[in-house]
Amino acid sequence: MKVEETYLKGCFVITPKVFNDERGYFLETFNQKVFSKETGIKTNFVQDNLSKSSKGVLRGLHFQEGDSAQAKLVQVISGKVLDVCVDLRKNSLTFGKHFSILLDGINKQQLYVPRGFAHGFIVLENDTIFSYKCDNYYDKSSESGIIFNDEYLNIDWGFPEDKMIVSEKDKNLLTFKNVFK
Repeated sequence: MKVEETYLKGCFVITPKVFNDERGYFLETFNQKVFSKETGIKTNFVQDNLSKSSKGVLRGLHFQEGDSAQAKLVQVISGKVLDVCVDLRKNSLTFGKHFSILLDGINKQQLYVPRGFAHGFIVLENDTIFSYKCDNYYDKSSESGIIFNDEYLNIDWGFPEDKMIVSEKDKNLLTFKNVFK
């Protein structure tokens, strides 16, 4: 496993070792001991989620507040997404900055998104299956988000906005400035 920290402190790109042969492939998707050694982070994932989406679906930018904040280890099982995370830690040197990466079922890279970040993705291939490991349970009462097309964040989703499929909930999220008044 290769682990590289992004320019957002605590946010890591993880490239697993994939063993391919005529039967298919094998890889270790998570190993607590190796993850902790490589990142310095002790985590306990308590909930796994999967989503399946069509091309053009945008999910995000989501986060949970307070004691319900979640760190996530995300990956694409099959298909392709542009994955984006935004640093919402007010005392961070990269507060309000974002990182994006193409994740797909071919390279099998993962992104570790720490607590204190918003997260979202745009689906670039039909029938994309996206996996999330979370270190805290989902809590509807603490969920929040930032509108995907926020002018301050200026995220290039690499996809035409008029072709995006966005839920009503996500279309009505607050702007970055309104979240951090």
